[in-house]
Amino acid sequence: MRRIDNLARRWDVSKSEVLRRALRIADEQSTRSERVEALKQLQVSMDLSRERAEGWVADIRAERDAWPTPGDGQ
Repeated sequence: MRRIDNLARRWDVSKSEVLRRALRIADEQSTRSERVEALKQLQVSMDLSRERAEGWVADIRAERDAWPTPGDGQ
């Protein structure tokens, strides 16, 4: 309770607002970390090394560059 009181004074908001903000931050952080963990698991399952990832990115860029851009007359 002391921490909530201190934050309420520091942020110049009510204790309820402190709790709302703390819950929102906790929710956002867990969502972010869950996404990062899912990405890590995907990379492991694909046996995705840095070299393979860079090769994949290079292939995608080459394919994208091969497409005509709007207004180039094609």
